[in-house]
Amino acid sequence: MNMNENTSVAKADDLELTEAWDKVFPISNKVHHRKVTFVNRYGVTLAADMYTPVDAEGSLPAIAVSGPFGAVKEQSSGLYAQQLAERGFLTIAFDPSFTGESGGMPRRVASPDINTEDFSAAVDFLSVQPDVDAERIGILGICGWGGIAIQAAINDPRIKATVASTMYDMTRVTANGYFDADNSAEKRNANRKALVEQGTEDFRNGKYMRAGGVVDPLPDDVPQFVKDYHAYYKTPRGFHPRSGNSTDGWNSTSSLPFMNFKFFEYAHELNNAVLIVHGDKAHSYYFGKAVFAMLRGDNKQMLTVKDATHCDLYDRLDKIPFDEISAFYNEYLLKP
Repeated sequence: MNMNENTSVAKADDLELTEAWDKVFPISNKVHHRKVTFVNRYGVTLAADMYTPVDAEGSLPAIAVSGPFGAVKEQSSGLYAQQLAERGFLTIAFDPSFTGESGGMPRRVASPDINTEDFSAAVDFLSVQPDVDAERIGILGICGWGGIAIQAAINDPRIKATVASTMYDMTRVTANGYFDADNSAEKRNANRKALVEQGTEDFRNGKYMRAGGVVDPLPDDVPQFVKDYHAYYKTPRGFHPRSGNSTDGWNSTSSLPFMNFKFFEYAHELNNAVLIVHGDKAHSYYFGKAVFAMLRGDNKQMLTVKDATHCDLYDRLDKIPFDEISAFYNEYLLKP
């Protein structure tokens, strides 16, 4: 063993952070806002927006927010963070590794392992803030990051309460297709073959092929949920130039590890509280119901929002049950 090997925790890299308000939602006069950075266990510097109630005093309960999968903190996660800060929590909305204003190379690559660690890194950061009660930290994930949030909570008992809103299980949908329509070894092997062949092309070309964000213009025959994605990511309602879903998407090969990685294998061992929030009109509703069935304990809840689609829970203030979410955190982020 090399006794001189550097074992120091990585220091944050200098990132180019936009100080101007460039969110897709209006700023609130009920919170203070500032940019922060922190480093995950893989040495990637993450960029976040911190929201603090204007009348905050003492050590506050804190919540880290991320998602949807392929979005940035200037979109839905920032809205959630600001709304929860208005309700008394210190919150951060962060860009995952390799995306948005966060660091890491190559750009626009996803990882079931690193992205799960991103949530724990956020907990590391929050735990040492002078105005945070380290025993009262929760997380919230939206869409694909809802599933990642629950996976992070299984692995990290410091996370006392987790909310998954309009969640996807990214490992299930990648391996099986939507509604498990491609759930066969033959189809998975064909997909693996295509992805690794693309990896060879990327290496040969010296650059990564992007999978493309939300399709634009929309073909006539796309499912309604794709139209819903377009109505958010490709219009002024939710478009952001740093968002992969709004622009050219993930690297095409990013989906490969999700095919061979299963979230929730130990979901029954998760002791801390979970709230799954889903719309009954969401195409993704089956993910939330399936994961809820795996959880054990009286502190696990599922809240179904009537007449809400998947994307309604991205930004519809008349649909997102922020008061119920806040009440859940208030119940389970109690002082020990």
